[in-house]
Amino acid sequence: MSSAWESLTVDARDPARLARWWAEALGYQVVDEQSDEVEIRLSADRLPGIVFVPVADDKTVKNRLHIDLRPDDQEAEVERLVDMGARHVDVGQGDPGWTVLADPEGNEFCVLRQRED
Repeated sequence: MSSAWESLTVDARDPARLARWWAEALGYQVVDEQSDEVEIRLSADRLPGIVFVPVADDKTVKNRLHIDLRPDDQEAEVERLVDMGARHVDVGQGDPGWTVLADPEGNEFCVLRQRED
């Protein structure tokens, strides 16, 4: 028996707003929007998706799971994401060569350097 990765679920105070932010950040599209969830994917027929569901409480502690992005140009991507509303955060990472940002609701994610092949 095996399983396929269907989606990652993100709790959000405003699921529609956060889903649209991540769709823009990743070049994804909204593929389903209901009152209790919004799903984004690269395209409607590609998995996995990211599903945003409503919660009443704000995020208060560091994520235990986060997304890592690897752009072609780390500096330019960090600037673009900050311009979109992300912010720099310190989760005790020191200076590891990647940048930790938080989305508009405070969910941390990393922007890695380009791969050195």
